[in-house]
Amino acid sequence: MISYRTSACSDCQDCRLCEAVAHQPHEERIRAVVRETVMRVLDRQTHVGAGFELIVGVSARHLHITEHDLGTLYGKGHRLTPERDLSGPGEFAAKETVTLVGPNLRALQGVRILGPCRSRTQIELAPTDGVLLGLSLPMRASGDVAGSAPLTLIGPQGALYLDEGAIRADRHIHISPEDALRHGVTDGQRIRVDAPGAAGLTFHQVRIRINKGFARPVMHIDTDDGNAAGLRCGDTVKAVLEI
Repeated sequence: MISYRTSACSDCQDCRLCEAVAHQPHEERIRAVVRETVMRVLDRQTHVGAGFELIVGVSARHLHITEHDLGTLYGKGHRLTPERDLSGPGEFAAKETVTLVGPNLRALQGVRILGPCRSRTQIELAPTDGVLLGLSLPMRASGDVAGSAPLTLIGPQGALYLDEGAIRADRHIHISPEDALRHGVTDGQRIRVDAPGAAGLTFHQVRIRINKGFARPVMHIDTDDGNAAGLRCGDTVKAVLEI
């Protein structure tokens, strides 16, 4: 039996994994809790490194857009319409969506715009999205789109071709200045993050991003990484600092 949530959570950008949650048998839920508890105890005993716990935000395909490009796609003077707030301060998922068309003429419809508008249009995709669209996506920090993949955007009032702008966003952790000081991490530092569970794995080269306004540390990964590790928005993982 499957139950569906009535709305998406505020930590993600439309991954939709949280909308269909299969009911596990009672015994399987117990086994899962026991496995995670044992892994946490063993991790503390091995003293591999110091670290801290944080939550996960799984980001599905989305884009950030300039006011000028929004006007091209939705009409001059159009303003984004907030649909729900996201975990980042001042950020929101907008009601507006676009269609993406790759060089192989295959399309992805209903790709959501995130607000507010930015100084440069940027499309963030998972590797499997790139395969569908015929794109080779470079892994970049947000905002670093120079020389990235080209893409065509189609809206209700017009179309726009970008000769660069499509990337795979790197794995990163948003953390407040206070938490960064407490845990001993610096902006731009790269650490590893351990994800427990039956499909557990270790993420390497996770970049620290110090931002004001985050109540607690959160790691953002794309849907491919989330599926590989069996992670959903709100799950707990551990950042590990080598000693």
